Order: sequence, then structure tokens, then C-alpha cells
Amino acid sequence: MKELSLHILDIVQNSVHAGATEIEIDITESLSDNQYVIRIADNGKGMDNETLQSLSNPFFTTKNKKTGLGIPLLQQHAEMTGGTVNIWSEPGKGTVITAVFTHNHFDRQPMGDMASTFISLVVAYPQIEFIYKHTTETNEAEINTFKIKEILDGVPITSAEVLEYIRSIIKSIS
Repeated sequence: MKELSLHILDIVQNSVHAGATEIEIDITESLSDNQYVIRIADNGKGMDNETLQSLSNPFFTTKNKKTGLGIPLLQQHAEMTGGTVNIWSEPGKGTVITAVFTHNHFDRQPMGDMASTFISLVVAYPQIEFIYKHTTETNEAEINTFKIKEILDGVPITSAEVLEYIRSIIKSIS
């Protein structure tokens, strides 16, 4: 994966696979702390300690495929910048993954097209409630699909006009 947005896409798809109905994506950029933090939290089925211990193994997966490279690659990319990946999970409660990157490090991957990634998630999983928040030292954007759906009063969140509105909010901070 060459962009952070693709890591986010992979982790969110794992959350969906784990039965999550609510997923939070929180990106915080701090130049003063020289950190770029991505936090993804879900209310999926969670993982036991044995599964958590296996996540860094690229040959471990709970899906019908031969490898589970998502978390090991994210961990490798964070560590290449002097950062870390922390995972908290509890069966029946969900999972929180926090990846910390050194903001100005040469090896930190670019964010990529987060607007398109988020739009893809909303279109693919309209039944899931997403909260997206991106914070910098000078700006902040937040999208809560549950609140948007309430305001829309029956208009599909996947309608072109709504998706363009969401795209414009995300692009305003990216």
C-alpha cells in the first residue's frame, strides 16, 4: 500500500468483516508535536488476546485468503518513520487501532485521496454509521453519517449531491 488512505480502507474493511455498525476514523496532524496520527475505532466483535498476538504475522488472517498483510504493513510503515501501531481490542466491545507516524519523516507515506476512500466506504456500506474527523493545528473537519442521514430525511446518503458535499468537506482539510 503506497498511501495511508489505502491502509485506512483495509482496516475499515476489517471492521466491517468483524460486524461493526459504527466506525470512527480520526486523523490528527500536529506539526508542533511532529506527529501524524490515524485512529480507527469500531464496535465490531473484537478480538481475544491470542488473535491480537497473531496480528503482526503476515500469514495470519481470519478471512478466506492466505495472507493478512494489512496490519503488518501498517506497522512497518509507521515504524519506518519512528512511529508505532497500538491495537486495543476486547471481545464483544470492538477494536481501536492507533498508528502514529513522524509527521515530517521522509518515509511517511502520503495520505492519498482520502475523500475518494471515504466516499467508497459510504457507498459500499451505507448501513454503517461512519464518523470521520480530520484535525490539523489550524483546521478541523468532521462528518457523521448518522447525523447526515437524519438531516436528509429519506434522501439516500449515496445520492450524488450528498456524496459531493461529503467530498468537499474532506477536501477542505486534506
